[in-house]
Amino acid sequence: MQADKNGIIQSVKTVISQALRVDESQISLESSLIKDLGAESIDFLDIVFRLEKTFKIKIPKGELFPEKLLTDPAFVKDGRVTGAGIAELKARIPNSRWEEFSKNPLVANLGDVFTVGMIVNYLCEKLEAVKR
Repeated sequence: MQADKNGIIQSVKTVISQALRVDESQISLESSLIKDLGAESIDFLDIVFRLEKTFKIKIPKGELFPEKLLTDPAFVKDGRVTGAGIAELKARIPNSRWEEFSKNPLVANLGDVFTVGMIVNYLCEKLEAVKR
């Protein structure tokens, strides 16, 4: 699996480099797509499209980057993600920086949890499930 994971990491770096027009040398597993690499909301669609094409999989809308959740009043109140919202995000994206985010769950800080490593972990799980 490690060789496969290394290949996934490299492919994800290539996808992100192309989608965001940043040099691959600037991309690490810890890189935040928004804060470190300058991604905007439209870039997330491009990244998903490129990942689907590269890995020949279908990523259901909202599965990798949950969007509608942030407009649900049960999950967001006064610019903060509620406890229920954090629980839902953890369930949908288990491999992310939730501990740090939970300390100050502002919607504005949510972009920090969308990292290159989160995408790699998602793809490892998704591709493993496809093999079964």
